[in-house]
Amino acid sequence: MAVSELRNKTVFLFLSVAIITLVLILIPNEATLKPYLANYFGLLLEDTGIIRNTDGSMASQVSVTVAGLILNIIKIVKIVLGMAIVISVVRYVNYLIFQLALRNSAQNEISSLLKTVLSIILSIVAFFIIFQGQYPGVELAPLFTGSTIIGIVVGLALQDTLGNLFAGIALQADKPFQIGDVINIQNKGTGVVESISWRGVKIRTFQNKLVLVSNSVISKEFIEVAPKENLNARIVFFNTLYSASPTKTSQLIRDTVRQVENVSPKIRPIVRIRNLGDSGIDWEVKFWLEDYSKYNDTDALVRQRIWYAFQRENIHFAFPTRTLFIEDQSLEPNFTESVNEIFMRLSDVEIFAPLNDEETQKLAEKCEAKIFSPNEPIVRKGQEGKSMFVVHRGSVKIQIMENGLPKTVTTLHEGDIFGEMGLFTGEPRSATVVAAEETEVLEIKHTAVKPLFKKNPHLMEALSETIAERKAMLASANEEKKEVEVEKEGVFNSIKKFFGLS
Repeated sequence: MAVSELRNKTVFLFLSVAIITLVLILIPNEATLKPYLANYFGLLLEDTGIIRNTDGSMASQVSVTVAGLILNIIKIVKIVLGMAIVISVVRYVNYLIFQLALRNSAQNEISSLLKTVLSIILSIVAFFIIFQGQYPGVELAPLFTGSTIIGIVVGLALQDTLGNLFAGIALQADKPFQIGDVINIQNKGTGVVESISWRGVKIRTFQNKLVLVSNSVISKEFIEVAPKENLNARIVFFNTLYSASPTKTSQLIRDTVRQVENVSPKIRPIVRIRNLGDSGIDWEVKFWLEDYSKYNDTDALVRQRIWYAFQRENIHFAFPTRTLFIEDQSLEPNFTESVNEIFMRLSDVEIFAPLNDEETQKLAEKCEAKIFSPNEPIVRKGQEGKSMFVVHRGSVKIQIMENGLPKTVTTLHEGDIFGEMGLFTGEPRSATVVAAEETEVLEIKHTAVKPLFKKNPHLMEALSETIAERKAMLASANEEKKEVEVEKEGVFNSIKKFFGLS
């Protein structure tokens, strides 16, 4: 269809130009009119434009007027025909540029305006050239001066319109946003771009109102753009009580938000602790949307899903409260276990098998329960050791450095112990221990064991034998009993020296 139309327009252009050119050739000029005026009117047309009688006398006013009229009519006809050729060519060029080359452009209004401006400029320039060719003696400077004054007046009157035009051209060149993008114009509003014209940008707000911002204004404003083909992020804030586990909360919210409609599955939501507030833990969850124009509905749905998830998992939101405690004793730390629970845990630890129930109970009363977050170091290699640890809840990783990087050699679980040599002999830590998950450990310090040794000297010997057997078993399953006895003697002496017992 376009090829056929182009062919028709090309043929029409050539035919019209050929016909007009032929007519221009057939129209007489001044050289051909001189014999005609001399033969029929007895007038002589001089090169300066003065008309006289053939005998050299001045011609009558009527003769001069008639001859001048004929000459001006011919010149005007030539100017009109010349402009007809120019207009035909300009229209054909506009068709090639704006109808074929730019037919898929989204800026139809700007293209149409540019076509009109281009046509006017070319036509004015061609008119002056053709006019000067027919009337070379006419001074165009006064005409240009008048045109300049008129142009200044019109330019001042159309200052805002021209500002919008050139700003629209700049926006079309830069293309900072497209139709369908969500933009936020400072102090103007937020909405979806519906159209971009040479005058301004139409925005459909989320209240379904239509806002028109002129190009001259929008080019000076700070604009935030959320492209429709891009995954744009949103952040929703919430909070929890301090009693809620951070690890459990972050995993719960991450899994919940991923299931919300319009949340992109391509990027994993990020859940972070934003602040430790007065009333609870302040959180934020960052997620990415497939359709940003629906961010209000999606934010609301995310908050709704968080509420239901908290109800299912018995997690509570924080709200401003002030509680006054009046107690004589110091407050118990968080995650404190009962003495009975600690007693049961220590009773199952092999190294404390030589202790009777009374001694185990006293040791349980001196234990301190401590909780660590995932990947948080509990002890570091080379640290001075004066305590040991029992894994009460969770698990820990024993790590050593290999080629400058930490390497996990084993994992300990509930009921396992570590750091016992630091407690009984004061040896520096031989490895780094890191919490593999949210982990609670029971720390037994040097000061908790020393009273037991003073009261029961035989307990030191029993513990030395247990530690020596454990070390020998860990080192090799085939150690001789004699070597165990030697190890026992060395451990026993180290314990006596470290605790200052004779």
